[in-house]
Amino acid sequence: MAIKKFVQVIAKFEEDGKIIPLKVLWEDGRVFIIDRVLDMRPGVSLKVGGQGIRYTCRIQNKEVCLYYEEPKWFVEGKEKS
Repeated sequence: MAIKKFVQVIAKFEEDGKIIPLKVLWEDGRVFIIDRVLDMRPGVSLKVGGQGIRYTCRIQNKEVCLYYEEPKWFVEGKEKS
């Protein structure tokens, strides 16, 4: 079952108001550098609920959807069994 996993994000705020995520900080101390933002648009997470700006990112050769649900960031995580 998928869960909404809140994460810390380091982002760049541009003059025009655009927010560009740069790194995702995991709760265990790991840091994931966002290699590239592939898409940015309003979006809804159908797996865990919630809506905001959906960033489709490439992190370590994987596509990851990162959501900015002001004022928090989240990813679709897996529940620990």
